[in-house]
Amino acid sequence: MTTTNSTAARVVLITGGSGGIGSSVAERLADDGFAVAIHYSGNPERAEKLAAKIRESDGQAITVGGDVADEVAMAAAFDTIKSAFGGIDVVVNTAGIMLLSPIATLNLADLDRMHRTNIRGTFVVSQLAANRLRAGGALINFSTSVTRTQFPAYSGYVASKAAVESMTLILARELRGKDITVNAVAPGPTATPLFLDGKDQQTIDNLAKAAPLERLGAPADIAEAVAFLAGPARWVNGQVIYVNGGLA
Repeated sequence: MTTTNSTAARVVLITGGSGGIGSSVAERLADDGFAVAIHYSGNPERAEKLAAKIRESDGQAITVGGDVADEVAMAAAFDTIKSAFGGIDVVVNTAGIMLLSPIATLNLADLDRMHRTNIRGTFVVSQLAANRLRAGGALINFSTSVTRTQFPAYSGYVASKAAVESMTLILARELRGKDITVNAVAPGPTATPLFLDGKDQQTIDNLAKAAPLERLGAPADIAEAVAFLAGPARWVNGQVIYVNGGLA
């Protein structure tokens, strides 16, 4: 981890911050003047490379590690960020895993793994955010547009993301009076390693044509929606924002 004693007006933690969407969000919010904490689970080198890139562009960035489903590790990450920047204003919870299989053949160990990261991990991070975000803050969790499109083989993954949506909408109402918004972003097919892994070209082409805009989303498309929720969107609360090019 690289630390700094500098402070900034607003501070963001991005879980899974070195991943395809997470890294794009980190760069987008750094461009908006946020001090950025890039969280990683298994690849500190990639996270530090991104942090260095932000610092080279006169931004402020550190890295923090830990399993999002481990409340002790994530509390330590929040403590590190507070020590470096004085507090946290925004949490963007992009960390997640996706393992695809029809229900009839889904390995239950894979189901447990997805649910540990996607459900428990989101719950742990949301709980910490609820207790530690400063007034005027925002929590942005991540769901998926497949909760509406019902693509085959996504059942275990979608089950975990439907849980994320439910806890997000309830937390928004539980934080009444704290001036903290809680929303979820639900991307459609987006060209990231997580999405592309294991898909043949025909499948990718078909998914690209499914939306009226007839292309896959780019991580930057998702980052724009996150930047809106992290910044000016103070009257958007308790919502699931579908960022999918018009997919059903």
